Parts: sequence; C-alpha cells; structure tokens
Amino acid sequence: MEEKSIWSSLLQKVFHIEPKKLRNDKIRTLEQQARESLVQPYFENDPSIVEWFTGFVPSRDGAKSYLRELFPAASWTRRYNLQWMIGDAIAGLTVGLVVVPQAMAYALLARLSPGYGLYTSFTGVALYWMFGTSKDIVIGATAVGSLLVGGVIANVEAEKPGIYTPQEIAHTLTFLSGLILLFLGLFRLGWLIEFIPYVPISAFVTSASITIMSTQIPVALGIEGINTREAPYLVLSNTLKSLPHAKVDAAIGITSILLLFAIRDACARMEIRQPRKKKMWAMLSSLRLTFTILLYTFISWLVHRTATNNNTKFRIVGHIERGFKHASIPNLDPELLGLVASELPAIVIILIVEHIAIAKSFGRIFGYTVVPSQEILASGAANILSPFVGGYVCTGSFGASAVLSKAGSRTPLGGLFSAMILVLALYALTSIFFFIPMAALAGLIIHATCNLITPPRALYKYWQLSPFEFLIWVVGVTVALFTSLEASIYATIALSFMLLLIRLARTPGKLSGRVRVSRIDGDIDNDRTNQESSASAIEASTHAVRMRNVYVPMEGKNAYNAKIKAEPPYPGVFVYRFNENFNYVNQARHMDQISSYIFAHTRRTLADDGVPLEDRLWNDAPPPPKDESAAELPLLRALILDFSAVNILDITSMQGLIDLRNTLDRYGSPAVVEWHFAGVHNRWTRRALAFAGFGYPPKLNSEGTSDWSPAYTVATSLAGATADDERQRELMDIALQAGDEERRKRRNSHSLRGEGRRLSKDTTRPKAIIHEDKSTGLMEPLFGIDRPFFHIDIEEAVDEAVKSAKRKDEELNEASHGEQGVEDSLDRSQ
Repeated sequence: MEEKSIWSSLLQKVFHIEPKKLRNDKIRTLEQQARESLVQPYFENDPSIVEWFTGFVPSRDGAKSYLRELFPAASWTRRYNLQWMIGDAIAGLTVGLVVVPQAMAYALLARLSPGYGLYTSFTGVALYWMFGTSKDIVIGATAVGSLLVGGVIANVEAEKPGIYTPQEIAHTLTFLSGLILLFLGLFRLGWLIEFIPYVPISAFVTSASITIMSTQIPVALGIEGINTREAPYLVLSNTLKSLPHAKVDAAIGITSILLLFAIRDACARMEIRQPRKKKMWAMLSSLRLTFTILLYTFISWLVHRTATNNNTKFRIVGHIERGFKHASIPNLDPELLGLVASELPAIVIILIVEHIAIAKSFGRIFGYTVVPSQEILASGAANILSPFVGGYVCTGSFGASAVLSKAGSRTPLGGLFSAMILVLALYALTSIFFFIPMAALAGLIIHATCNLITPPRALYKYWQLSPFEFLIWVVGVTVALFTSLEASIYATIALSFMLLLIRLARTPGKLSGRVRVSRIDGDIDNDRTNQESSASAIEASTHAVRMRNVYVPMEGKNAYNAKIKAEPPYPGVFVYRFNENFNYVNQARHMDQISSYIFAHTRRTLADDGVPLEDRLWNDAPPPPKDESAAELPLLRALILDFSAVNILDITSMQGLIDLRNTLDRYGSPAVVEWHFAGVHNRWTRRALAFAGFGYPPKLNSEGTSDWSPAYTVATSLAGATADDERQRELMDIALQAGDEERRKRRNSHSLRGEGRRLSKDTTRPKAIIHEDKSTGLMEPLFGIDRPFFHIDIEEAVDEAVKSAKRKDEELNEASHGEQGVEDSLDRSQ
C-alpha cells in the first residue's frame, strides 16, 4: 500500500496526474447525484491511442473497395455500348489528328526530335482509360511540360556537358516523376491538392491558355524566328513587331480559325431553331475539327504533291520516323538522379496542378466527379511507362482535352482510339500526315484553347464573392504574362496560403448575447383588408408560436437589425463563439479577446487581493481604489464556450485555455469561475478537455459540492420497451408539450431538460419511474454524467450557468444581509 501511495504521489507531483483515488471519488459522487435525480449513470468511453492506430488498419471491405477504386474502368466497361463507341471513336480519331502534329511541335520545346512527342502521347492515351475518372482529358505531351523538360535538359547539359544525352535526361526525369505520382496515387494522397484552392487553378488555366495561344499565333501567321519559350508578353510583342514578315501561312491560320468559329456558331443556332435535330447539329459541330484538318490537308496536298521538303509554299508537318525507334530503359545512374532530383518538386507540382485543373474544369462543365487521387495515379502510370517506349513527361493537355470534349467523347475509352491513330501515324500514315499545314493545326489549337480562358462574368462573380481572391487571380495571370507559368502557380498558391493563415490567425470570435425571438406565419388571409383585423391576426400568429432564445454577436457590425439589442444572458455570465476552428495559430487572439472583454465588463470579487506591492510583477497593476462605477459591474460567474466550429484541439490551444482559466481564477478568487462548453462532439476533444480539468465542477470531491447541482440531458430509449412503456413515453411527451408542470412532476420528479433543481435526499419519487429507468432504459443520459459541464447546445449551457450564477448571487446577498444585521444589532446595543 505504501509503495502504491508513493507511486501515486510521484505521478501527481511529476506529471500532475490526478490520483486514481480522487478520480474514483469524483466518479462516485457524480454517479450518486445522477441516481438521486433518477438518471441512469452513463460514463463516456474515451478514445485510446490503440484505437487511433487501429483506425488505420484497413478492413476486408475497405481493401476490396480500394482495389475497385484503383480500376474504375471495371465499373463501366460492362455497360459499354455501340452508341458510346461511336462517340468515342469520332472523338478519339479527331483528337488523334490533333495530337500527332501537336506532340511533334511540343517535342521541339523539350529539345528532342518530333518523334518523342508521339511516343509521349501514346503512353498517356493508351493507359488513361484504365485508371482515369474523366471522359474529357487527354494525357500527352504539353507545352508546359515540354518547356520544363527542356529547361532541365539545358541545366544538366550546362553542368555536365557531353556526359548525358538529352534523351537520357528526359527519360530519367520522367521515370522519377512517375514514381512520385504513383506513390501519391496509391496512398490516396490526392487530398493534398485540396490545399490549392480554386482561384489559383482558375488563374493557372487562364494563364496556360494564354501561353499556349501565344506560342501558336506565330505559327498560325507563318512568322519565323519567334522564341516561344519567352514570357507570353514578349512572344506577343515580338509577333506584333514581325507582322510585316507574315507569310502565306497566315491565310491558312486565320481562315481555319474563322471557319471553326463559323461552323460552331451556325450549328449552335440550328440547335435552337431545330430542337428535334439537336443531336445531329451537335454531332456536326463536334466534327468541325476533323473537317477543317481534312480540308486544309487536302489543299496542302494539291499544292505540294509535286514539291520537295525544301520547296513548300507554307510550313507542313513533314517527315515522321516510323515505329518506336527510341524505346529504351531509363538511365538510373546515381549522379544523373542527383542532377534531376532538385528539379522534381516543380515538375511534379506543375504536372499535378495542370492535370487536376483540366479534369476538374471539365467535370464541373459536364457534371461528373473527378477523383484527384485516381487522376494522379493515372498520370503516374503513364509517366512510368513513357520512358520505356521513348517518351518523356506527360500530363493532361489543355488543347487536346478541349478538342476531345468538343468532339463528343462519351467515356475515357476515347483516348484508346487516339492511341490507334498514333500507332498508325508511326507505322502507316506518315505519308498522309506529311501534308498537314502547321498553320491549320495552330488555328485548331487556338480555337480549342480560347474557351478555357475565364470569362468576364466569372471574374465578376469572383469579385462579388471574395475581392481578395479576385486580386490573387489577377496577380497570377499577370505574373504568368510577364514571367512564367511556374512563377504564376507559386505566387498564387503562396498568396492563397497567406490568406488562409490570416483568416485562421486574425478572424476573431464573437461575444454572444441573448435575444428573445419568435416566428410569425406570413400565411395570413389576404381577404382581410381591415388593418385592425390584420394586426389581430399577426398578434394571434405571434402568440401561437413559442418564444425562444437565440444567441447573436453583441458587438461590431452584424447582419441582424441594429434596432435589436443583444444582452448578456445574466450579469457575470459570458458566451463566446469560435467562428472558425480553434488552434495554435489563433489561440492567443481568442484568449486576449475573451480576457480583455471580461476584465472590462466585470469587477474583482475582492477589491484588495492581498498581494503586497513588492511581490507583484512589474506589469501586474494593483487593484484600483474603490470606484463607484466599477462597483456597479457584476462579478465574474461563468464563461461559456461555443465549440460548434471546433473539431480538434492541439497542445498550444489547450495550454491557452488552461492559462486563461488560471488568470480568471485569480481574478475571481475566492469565488470559482465555472467553465461550460457547448457543442463539443469530437471524442478526442472531449478527452483532452477532461484531462485538463474541464467538464466538471472544480471543487467536486467525495463529499459533493454545496454550490452546484447537476442537470442532465436525457433521451428516450426504446431498447427493450414494452407497449405500455411506449404509451407512457407518449404521455410524458404530451405532458411536456402542454406545459403541465404538475403532471410532469408526477411522472418524473427530476427536470428532463436540466433546469437545475437538486432534489433533497428525502424527496419521494414515483417507484414506477425508477422501475422504468432500470428495466427498459426509457430515460437515458445523452452524454456521460462524468462531464456535466459539456452541454449539447448553447441554450442548455446558458441555463446551467445562469442557474448557478443566480444561486451564488443569492448566497452572497444573504451573507451581506446577515453581516448588515449583525452591524445594526451592535449599533443598537451601543
């Protein structure tokens, strides 16, 4: 016994852990009080660390669900039909015609030969349908990805000239990027992308669209010598300066753009005029891309069928190498891995953002859900395979995806038809693609991409919803125009995080006051024209609805009517609501706000706290001399914290609550300040608060407390109830609703809503009620009786705090009257 006592004392002194005996005494006291109030004891089962770890162990059903999610194609391929296949085939073939020259052009940006772009796009479109969750996205070579790869190749060649070929650098970089993406996808870490809000993605989509169009405008105009790897504003300005050097390609590029818009607008008007043939006109509209490419390819063939490569009237695609000539295994030399590793973070972020931005954009347009983790997995699988067939970094392509969507794709399988076109292009159709005009392809890409730019009406909506986020969008697009897409995405994400941190750290809570409200039924007889009768109808409607309390902010500019004044629920009782989660970032502001308001609106319990001036800290001012105005302020009785918006507590925020409690205890000493919590539903939060000493009266001991009486929130449980029990419950509900106080007392002598009246031990209670509670459990506490200061809502917390405050004020008044009576007796005797 002595050894146990020593061990208990050691735990209490070193770790400040409450002795087990004292905890058991408190539990017995609370249980006894519950039984006296005819409430069946229920103690909360706190979560354990073991439970936390076991929560990460997947169940059998979870494992099956995970495997099904890895291959979403298995859920819809069984329903695949002919109509879907026709739509996918048309869209896939159309995209294939676009992807071939586009991929070859982008490969040049990556400092590789045109064939590498075809290899890259093949792996993306061939694999995506098995893993992807979007029907409109095309994974392949992109302008942004190609520019990034070209930059890495240039950096490595500058640092280690002549050691590694551009192909080796691109393949190694791609393989490592694929491994990272695959890891994120397999472990379902796609939620990380949710840290990037919609506005940066919208700005990135618009910026990328402008960047892509800026690279295609010189091609559409036939202007040579423009460095399209520069910032978009330089590309556009240099293009304008070189307009006098435009060639005959401009006729093809401009007319192709005009033709595409003309066909689109004409089909859209015909859909309105002929709604019965809407599907036909929509199909013709989606075929406009294929029609335009075939038309200008035929024109090019007529012009150049007898010409050579060096004697063309305008730029054409030209010769394409047959087959997968550069398939190889990635070079995993440690030195090369080290050289490209520093470039991986930017590459991976851009790949993810670009891909998810496209997928979510089309998901919002067409009303389907995109799973970010699965999209990242699909991108990772494509990038791992890409270097083995000769390709490099691939991700969602803005231009190709826009073409696929407009061409009427029905399922993700549309990309497989594009893969067929790429295989044919590599092996059998090189002679046909030879004549495709580059200006026509540029016009097609410009037409497909311009619709991804955020329209003015959306920008106006941004401004109305959140002006600061609109400014972030403007900054992102501006940075992209004058620097690069990488700088744009970094800038917008950084500004968004800054805005989030400001909101977390500086968004204040609200001191809430009580307002009595009711609802007036607006369904009043319209035939009543007499104003007096209408007033009586309104009055009758008002009285028909029960008055209730609501708690609204007391200070600052609020949304409710300024003529309505919210008042504290009771002098010395304060209600504080956290508008957002309570954590280490904002705890200091919340604690300062609570303490400063309380100190300004209450007075100390003792005018002189008895601390000598020499023992005070330099910043601890002594109590002010007796002030009549301060004497009118109430004493601090209770603090109610609304935790409805709080999910989990960290150590810093918990320490803030403890420090504030200590401060208020000193301020209110020798009286005890009660802490009540409303809306605490998270089990870990309840456990942490209870461990820190919150949730029950601070003076609770084995003898009980003289200044506190419990109140319980009980609920009806029908477990094991008979028909008579159910009938009795209905009668009890009727009695409560009717407000029959006497009948309620006969049915249950304790207050069902915890109005706070403690029963004396000699009170006679109906035995039938006790029997019902023990046998059928009709009235069970909703939460554990071991934490009576954790309340289900604000109304209940205020009721309990006000009840206790009133009792303390009554005791204080009785004591002061007693002292005054003694003084009067002494005066008379003298």
